[in-house]
Amino acid sequence: MPFNRKAHKFNASINEVEIGTGDKAIKLGGENTFPFYSFDGSLGSGPKIGVEITDLGLDAEPEGVKAYYAGCNTIGEIAKKAAEMPGGDFVVLRLAGGDPNGANKSVDDLVAVAKEVADAIDTPLVVEGCKNVEKDADLLAKVAGALQGKNILVMSAKEENYKAIGAAAGLAYGQKVGAESAVDINLAKQLNVVMTQLGVPASSIVMNTGSAAVGYGFDYTISTFDRVRAAALGQDDKMLQMPIITPVASETWAVKESTAAEEDADEGWGPVEARGISMEVQTATACLVSGSDAVILKHPESVKTISRLIRELV
Repeated sequence: MPFNRKAHKFNASINEVEIGTGDKAIKLGGENTFPFYSFDGSLGSGPKIGVEITDLGLDAEPEGVKAYYAGCNTIGEIAKKAAEMPGGDFVVLRLAGGDPNGANKSVDDLVAVAKEVADAIDTPLVVEGCKNVEKDADLLAKVAGALQGKNILVMSAKEENYKAIGAAAGLAYGQKVGAESAVDINLAKQLNVVMTQLGVPASSIVMNTGSAAVGYGFDYTISTFDRVRAAALGQDDKMLQMPIITPVASETWAVKESTAAEEDADEGWGPVEARGISMEVQTATACLVSGSDAVILKHPESVKTISRLIRELV
């Protein structure tokens, strides 16, 4: 008996959210079918790749990352080089130095860093906080104001600080807002609901539904992506139709597979940097095929590999 494939059509679609300005602006979302199901519908503008840099510089980065940025002495120069990375679509500035338990840089210093990065590039910019909800509430609100008119995406709006970040970024300064929840469809939806009740347009919200490196409870991440996309498209749930962006680099380069020296690793693990690239590529691939509209990476080889994957599947 011949196989007669039937297209799986939906009457709903994922919101299209634009970040950046001018010719380099990009759109996230817009699809009306499952990931890479181009034979069943539209993939919108297709998945995108962000290139992560941090205010902490390059000292702690893998050798391949350091080599790519060789000769860059300022954060502006690093940002410009990141914007030129083959396969990347936008730059992501993670303000890790703001962590009160780490470098504890001042808000004013970090805002100055964000301004230097924004002035150095013409590609879209995403700004992440330091993962401290109190510091991020103040920091990201001021970053949104300092970069008004750049149409950036301000990440890290959580249940504890969405009012401060949402009001500043999404309302006062017209930026896009990343709503971050902890790997749970109900938490993701609730945060979107309260953000829109605050007045932030649904068309200005991008979701970060949480992530982990492959092998580290990653099945919860995948099941959340699946459930969010099924509800958004199959049930036309307006509060889950925001595009998804997933920070991959900060998760994968922190696990032991990516950090353990060869002499300390289990036999057969191989070179440390190759392991880190593998973890980053595997995690990004799994996120994209499960529903993420954009992934954030940092190693040039990872960006090159995932960019090729996207080109061959869309």
